[in-house]
Amino acid sequence: MRGIKIGTVLGIPVRLNWTFLIVLPLFAYLIGSQVGMIAETMNMALGAEIITPGALTEGLTPWALGLAAALGLFGGVLLHEFGHSIVAMRYGYEIESITLWLLGGLASFTEFPEDWKHEFWIAIAGPVVSVAVGLVCFGVFALAPVGSNAVLFVFGYLALLNVVLAVFNMLPAFPMDGGRVLRALLARNQPHAQATQRAAGIGKVFAFLMGLIGLFTFQLLLIVLAFFIYMAASGEAQQTTLKAAFQDVTVSDVMTRREDLHTVTEDTSVAELVSRMFEERHTGYPVVQGGNLVGMVTLEDARSVREVERDAYNVGDVMETDIVGVGPEADAMTALQTMQENGVGRLPVVDRNEELVGIISRTDLMTAFNIIQTGGTPNIISGRRQGTESGPGLF
Repeated sequence: MRGIKIGTVLGIPVRLNWTFLIVLPLFAYLIGSQVGMIAETMNMALGAEIITPGALTEGLTPWALGLAAALGLFGGVLLHEFGHSIVAMRYGYEIESITLWLLGGLASFTEFPEDWKHEFWIAIAGPVVSVAVGLVCFGVFALAPVGSNAVLFVFGYLALLNVVLAVFNMLPAFPMDGGRVLRALLARNQPHAQATQRAAGIGKVFAFLMGLIGLFTFQLLLIVLAFFIYMAASGEAQQTTLKAAFQDVTVSDVMTRREDLHTVTEDTSVAELVSRMFEERHTGYPVVQGGNLVGMVTLEDARSVREVERDAYNVGDVMETDIVGVGPEADAMTALQTMQENGVGRLPVVDRNEELVGIISRTDLMTAFNIIQTGGTPNIISGRRQGTESGPGLF
């Protein structure tokens, strides 16, 4: 998730997504507009002894309290994400960033843990930190002298909200913290991909129920959260299934090889390129010169030239030279992730000498995935697995 970098803590970049700039003033307004009601609730629930709660609603006081409480709330969310991140770092996982956004915080890992013990402790660390923050806030609240209405209000509110958020996060709605704890427990005695599918199924049910509650109670934020949980659960389940299917599958197993590949040269005219695209039903070609890859050209590149001028322009004039490639020994899953990150549908496959040895497309990967899912494993992969299993070991 992209965002504005505001600093680095413990080597982890901290970012603010643009949606945070919308939700922070919204939360401040919602809290500020209900200061009197919240103060009376805390008087009853916590024995807060906030004297004359009505005084908190005068002038700019409610909006100042609302902003302070909203900032404190997101500060607690940030500490929650650091709880996840610090435990993950102790297990050796790299944290790309922590981002505050519309629905709270998000710690981005370069790799999701598949060891169930690692995932369990990483997932549970966030809610534990939230409870600890809530207890610290309650301590300040309890020690504040009677009559310090602003301190009692802000820290009492944060004490309650941090504990509530910890409990809410522990709902088994994958990929929320409770859902990840559920997957970790399921993964103790079943494959990680199967545990993910089951946890994601439960997460979708919770998302559906949240959406219904949000719809009938007119809570837009709950509807948005339900949508996010449903989409995130589906996406991670799909990624995990793909990763399991492509285990031990390399790019060279799936790619279209050089001898079967359609290529063009830099001096091919754009008119000829378009004609070949129509005849061969391809929308993209590697551009090769002397056996080396020098660029990629797509239908979109050809469209950038007006039809009447296509005879006057060559592929070298419109091709993309800043290309992302992949090696034949790379994992098939790595190739798919590279495509997703760069928004492309195909990648050239080049060897260490920068010579083109093939091309791999999203279609190639999905075809291989469908075959593997039906129980078909390419002979080259089966042979490699057998060789690995029958090879010498340490014990």
